[in-house]
Amino acid sequence: MAIILPIIIIILTTIAMEIISWAMHKYLFHGPLWFIHKTHHQERHGFFELNDVFSLFFGLIAVGLMWFDRETRNYPFWIGAGISVYGIIYFIFHDWFIHNRFKAFRLNNRYFSGIKRAHKIHHKSTQKNPSEEFGLLVASKKYFKNTK
Repeated sequence: MAIILPIIIIILTTIAMEIISWAMHKYLFHGPLWFIHKTHHQERHGFFELNDVFSLFFGLIAVGLMWFDRETRNYPFWIGAGISVYGIIYFIFHDWFIHNRFKAFRLNNRYFSGIKRAHKIHHKSTQKNPSEEFGLLVASKKYFKNTK
């Protein structure tokens, strides 16, 4: 029974991170932090881009929470673990699958094809506005129609 609560916290934090990152992406990254995020909408000339500092920021928060609560492993520790799980999902899903930073695998099913299509629409503009589809794991239904 003691393992159930940490699992629930990790799952809820991972879900919350999708919502938080959607809002941050829409209102901060395509707002006042565009000067950093725009590097993600431009052609990449190296392995890293300035936009990667956002991943470092979330990573530091996650590690900080887990470090702060390493002795008792209460809520902050498991919230940090949930942020880390989302970070791993983001790295694999976004960097490997969507942007092909690593040529390791391809995922071809209705869900992944729809998410990839939505992300391509998001990157259609190299400007701050207009833009749409700010989520990582959730996209509008229209992108899942007629996908293979």
